[in-house]
Amino acid sequence: MNIALNGKKALVGGSSKGIGEAIARQLAASGASVTLMARNEERMKSIIAEMDTSHGQTHQYLVVDFTDFEGYKATISEFFQNNTVDILVNNTQGPEAGGALEKKVDDYQRAFDLLFKSVVYTTELALAHMQQQKWGRIINVASISVKEPLNYLALSNSIRAAVVTWAKSLAYDVAPFGITVNSTLTGYFDTDRIAQLNSKKAEKLGISPNEVRSNMEEQVPVKRIGEPREYGYLVTFLASDNAAFITGTNIPIDGGLLKSL
Repeated sequence: MNIALNGKKALVGGSSKGIGEAIARQLAASGASVTLMARNEERMKSIIAEMDTSHGQTHQYLVVDFTDFEGYKATISEFFQNNTVDILVNNTQGPEAGGALEKKVDDYQRAFDLLFKSVVYTTELALAHMQQQKWGRIINVASISVKEPLNYLALSNSIRAAVVTWAKSLAYDVAPFGITVNSTLTGYFDTDRIAQLNSKKAEKLGISPNEVRSNMEEQVPVKRIGEPREYGYLVTFLASDNAAFITGTNIPIDGGLLKSL
């Protein structure tokens, strides 16, 4: 199966590293023109210099800080005054780890701004063009914790669950316009985020980060954690015409880790 995204424009959040970077690279390899969106300008410049341009596409970047919603709102609004996107990948960094007893209401508000308000606002701006052309792809990078909450990720558990239920509602409303809305539920992937969480967990348990990672790998049926490029393959498929009949779904990408249906 050949996935061709020639002529499509994609906007990918959190794309200066990890899963977001891998998604951006794979979309470009399939022919899309990609706008990277993250805080690290120098890193995004470096990534763009390496991205595929063999299909005649061009790439650009947008410096944003998802933790500052008002600042993000101004930046992304200005971007959409002069740009349209066909493929929107909603992805941000995760909120700070911690259990429910550690978090206060202000922590949840900040997480809501980071994970929910930024996603909804960006999608609102992207939808006008998608509805006009009667084609679009909205893909939300979420987590398996919306199905099986992880006790040390109380903020992510709560707010990402709101994102996927909102996405399910949106999928129904925009389906007549040829727009699909799907959420990918992230398992354990080899990223800086996992390394940071493992380090914190190791300190709490009094063991080494390597031992935490080994225990994590042992939990996954395929006995390893995922490579970011594998995530890019899934998102690129969902962004293509091949996935036109897939919408309103929550798709785990976790090596079989989830035990629930």
